[in-house]
Amino acid sequence: MTTAATIAQARVASVRTDGPYTILAFEAAEIAASAAPGQFVNVAQDAFGCLLRRPFSILDVDGDRVEIGFDTIGEGTRRIAASAPGDRLDVVGPLGTAYTMPAPGGSALLVGGGYGAAPLFFLARLLRAQGTTSHMILGAATKGRLFAPDRGANAADTLTITTDDGSTGLRGRVTDAMDGIEADAIYACGPMPMLAAVAARANGRRCEVAVEEFMACGVGVCWTCVVPTHDEGYRHHQRACTDGPVFDGSVIAWP
Repeated sequence: MTTAATIAQARVASVRTDGPYTILAFEAAEIAASAAPGQFVNVAQDAFGCLLRRPFSILDVDGDRVEIGFDTIGEGTRRIAASAPGDRLDVVGPLGTAYTMPAPGGSALLVGGGYGAAPLFFLARLLRAQGTTSHMILGAATKGRLFAPDRGANAADTLTITTDDGSTGLRGRVTDAMDGIEADAIYACGPMPMLAAVAARANGRRCEVAVEEFMACGVGVCWTCVVPTHDEGYRHHQRACTDGPVFDGSVIAWP
C-alpha cells in the first residue's frame, strides 16, 4: 500500500534517548493521518549543510504526532538528534509501501534487528487493535544495541530477545528463536542478511520484509536503492523507496 506524500514544516515535539538511539516526535497532521506501518519519512538537511534528505522508518503515530527512531551514524543524523522541542524540520511523507495488514484474528510474527525494528512497533499496535496476536522477536549484537525492548514488551503479546553474544535473552540470531512460534504471517525489518534468513524460514507462510537500502532521493528518481527481484523466471530491479521498502520476501533475489 502506498499513500500520497505531504511536505510539512513539522514542529519537533520531543527528543529523547533510548540507549544509543534517538526517539524524536514531530507534529505533522497530514502525514500522521495517512501513515501506515512500514512506510518512512524523508527529512531535509539543507539547514545543516547536507544535500540529501535522511530517510527514517515511522516508529509510531499518536494523533498529529509522528515518531521516528534512529541511530546517530553521521553528521546529518547527529544534527537531527540535537534538535530541540519547537525546532522545525522539513519532512516529506509518508513514503513507500506498507505492510499488508492481515485479516482480524489469527497471529503474526514480527522479527526485528537493531534499530531496523522501528516499524514493527507501529504494526504491533494496529495488530492488537484489530484482535490479531503478535509475537515479537528483537535481536542485536549485544544488549546495548537492542532497540526499545521495553516498548516491545508493551506492544506485542509475547516478546523474545536474542543477542549474538548472549549478554541478554537467548544467545544467537533472531532466526534461532523463530522455531516453535506459531504464526500465520511473518513481518520483518533489519539488515539484509537477517531478512534473507527470515524469509528462508517462512516455510510457505506470507513473509513481508522492509529492506534497508541507502536512499539518496527517496522518491524513485535516482535508482540508487535498487533491490533485485525475480518473478516468473525474470530478474528485475525495483526501487526500495517507491516499490518498497516492504516487499514479499519470496520475490527478492537474495545474494
